[in-house]
Amino acid sequence: MLVAAGFVGMTTPAAMAYDGTKCKAPGNCWEPKPGFPEKIAGSKYDPKHNPKELAKQVESRKGEEARNAQRAAHFKKTGKWVYDVKKIQ
Repeated sequence: MLVAAGFVGMTTPAAMAYDGTKCKAPGNCWEPKPGFPEKIAGSKYDPKHNPKELAKQVESRKGEEARNAQRAAHFKKTGKWVYDVKKIQ
């Protein structure tokens, strides 16, 4: 019983530092600095990703997956791994 009471006494200060919306003391939990916007979109913190640039990454991944599928199919057929898909016929 005393061990349990001691354990609760040791852990509650950390749990009590944050009430769910505001830190009770500075530095013992994280909260946004004053002036940080509720919504990032349209604020100065918005990274403003270009959808065309993001689409390039998706296309690149699709190409990579297609090349890997070709390599794997060639390996299953011949037992030989060929990295350059241009050499696979």
